[in-house]
Amino acid sequence: MDFGGLLIPAAVVGLGALLSSLRVLWEYERGVVFRLGKLTRAKGPGLVFLVPFGLERMRKMDLRIVALDIPPQDTITKDNVSCTVNAVVYFRVVDPSKAVVEVEDYYFATSQLAQTTLRSVVGQSELDELLAERERINENVRQIIDQETDPWGIEVTSVEIKDIDLPKEMKRAMAKQAEAERERRGKVIAAEGEFQASRKLALAAKVISEHPVALQLRFLQTVVEVAAENNSTTLFPIPVDLFAPFIEKATGVKGGGFPDRITSDDAKSLLSASAEELGLPEGDVQKALESGDAAKILDQAKKALGLGDGGAKPEAVTEDIAED
Repeated sequence: MDFGGLLIPAAVVGLGALLSSLRVLWEYERGVVFRLGKLTRAKGPGLVFLVPFGLERMRKMDLRIVALDIPPQDTITKDNVSCTVNAVVYFRVVDPSKAVVEVEDYYFATSQLAQTTLRSVVGQSELDELLAERERINENVRQIIDQETDPWGIEVTSVEIKDIDLPKEMKRAMAKQAEAERERRGKVIAAEGEFQASRKLALAAKVISEHPVALQLRFLQTVVEVAAENNSTTLFPIPVDLFAPFIEKATGVKGGGFPDRITSDDAKSLLSASAEELGLPEGDVQKALESGDAAKILDQAKKALGLGDGGAKPEAVTEDIAED
């Protein structure tokens, strides 16, 4: 009997069986091995040897994160608003043996569970919560799906709601509501501004009431501004008692009468007297009078009263101001 002729075919068959029993698994892969139909263990990564002739079989499992897209779901919120919501679920296999043994198709099962869970959570939330608290709803959906898929060896890493589509009627109603809210805020801001302005005016009135001469200086400032802006003679009905304190200071006549006509020189004298009465530096008053700048005297007098800058123009009074 020629054993040499049988040795070569046997070697070829043995080499083929050896090669067929070798498997290479990548780093992100695991192999679930069954021996005669019974689960043994998960192997990999790297080179894996299986008993040939069908005694051991292996099923590869991918451990990378999978992005599962949830199709749009028609739901009704807690406050009876119809909306369409879609999302994406990120999950991965953490136990290959359970993912093979415990569920027939873990991908399909996870997809169906995610759809029903999303509809359930949205139905328990109001529309305002769905729009404003999306992160909380995402986490709630993730926890529910992860708890249900844990026996399958699946870990849900995150759930993200992508779009919330509302009916056109609801969008118009929300736009009107937002516009009304903006108008309300605008009215509140305007009312607060008027309130603050009224407080400032009340404070200014109190200061003027405590310093009667301040009102007189304000009137003189107005006269100076009008005279500087116009090139014609302007007539003002001026109450006599308005200038009585200044005339008395300038003329030395107690309760002094009021002249028939006030020229620019008279106005300067009145300004000088009012400034000196307020205790302004004599040098500043004299310098302003020599330069013909009565407005500077007004500014100095107002500063002494604590009224700030009045915006008087630094121009000389060149017009005659007469009383009708």
